Amino acid sequence: AAAVERRLAQFRAARSSSAAAPRPAEPPGKAVAPEATEGPRAAAESPGGGAQVRPGAAAAPVWARPLLLKVLLWAVLLALFAELELGLPYFVLSLLYWMYAGTRGPAERRPGELSAYSVFNPGCAAIAGTLTAEQLERELHYRPAAG
Repeated sequence: AAAVERRLAQFRAARSSSAAAPRPAEPPGKAVAPEATEGPRAAAESPGGGAQVRPGAAAAPVWARPLLLKVLLWAVLLALFAELELGLPYFVLSLLYWMYAGTRGPAERRPGELSAYSVFNPGCAAIAGTLTAEQLERELHYRPAAG
């Protein structure tokens, strides 16, 4: 409880000092320290007290996110093809492309990562939790597991 009170007092002091003291204007080429730009947020979000912000990571504007741009481009092209009365073929072909692009080939797997399909794994190794024919047969005949 004392630590919380101490942090609350630090937060209030940082907030009042940042509101009372105007910041001097920095030259455009000079970088500003993150503590100076974040003010009370930096004190409130110190280790163990909230969200962590990666150093040097600025939040990208909504319009600059690659996924959003791709979806917007797809929607504009869909409207264009719909105007040309080719909307349905464009939609079906784009779905087929998304299915192709969404599947990863064996070369794109990380080292040691197994496929969900045991036939694609070395030695047909099954992943944990897979129901095998032998296990199903044992359970149907109420036989104990071998070994």
